[in-house]
Amino acid sequence: MIDPSFRARLKAGEPLLGAFVNIESPTAVEVLAVAGMDFLMIDGEHAPIGPANAVEMVRAAEARRISILARGGGNTQQVMAKYLDAGVIGTMTPMVSSAAEARRVVDSVKYPPVGKRGLAGVRINDFVPDPGYVATANEATVVVVQIETRTGIDRADEIVATDGVDVVFLGPSDLSVALGVPGQTKHPSVLETIEALTGKIVAAGKAAGTVTRSAEDYQYWRKRGVQVFLNSAGALLLGAASRFLEESRAAEQTRP
Repeated sequence: MIDPSFRARLKAGEPLLGAFVNIESPTAVEVLAVAGMDFLMIDGEHAPIGPANAVEMVRAAEARRISILARGGGNTQQVMAKYLDAGVIGTMTPMVSSAAEARRVVDSVKYPPVGKRGLAGVRINDFVPDPGYVATANEATVVVVQIETRTGIDRADEIVATDGVDVVFLGPSDLSVALGVPGQTKHPSVLETIEALTGKIVAAGKAAGTVTRSAEDYQYWRKRGVQVFLNSAGALLLGAASRFLEESRAAEQTRP
């Protein structure tokens, strides 16, 4: 049965630290859960993780009692439903650039009368939906949209105001492309844009999210009102491995 705890924590204003799971592995989910992450996000946009892989990752998350969402590669009910029916408790949708696109996400995640999601007997409702399932799911599921384009920046007010959107996530990499400074995720124009959009999001009573790669990043954005933070499994693995090798090789150079 669907777990409402993540959305409850979100609505309570709790800062939430998570990771994109871009390694198609249930074990990666387990390791990140044991590390103490608040939640995980299966990355089906930038990693080759389809619903068949995702369902095994969801099982690992359930066993370790960690909330798990998914980012699919498209803004259609057919894309999102497979992850949702497999057991994730919310979705993140990239490149949302208008209120109409944000509304389409809500329609795909929520059942009528809130949205237009189709109902079937699936994992998330233990294969036979009971009479209270739809209302429970509509209360528990989380809708995350990403503003990453120039049009999305220009139409941020209407996106943020869309009923049913819980989190507006600001991706610095794609924003850097949209702002003409590709790859410069800490360029002043990128930082200023994320800060300005965060102000709009928080003022509208929604949660703002962005990428954090370090404790310094976290402190910087937390002071500016960001509530939801994501690193990535790949980046965390690469960073830890690189530090281990660098420190070990440096120690070898100073060995008597």
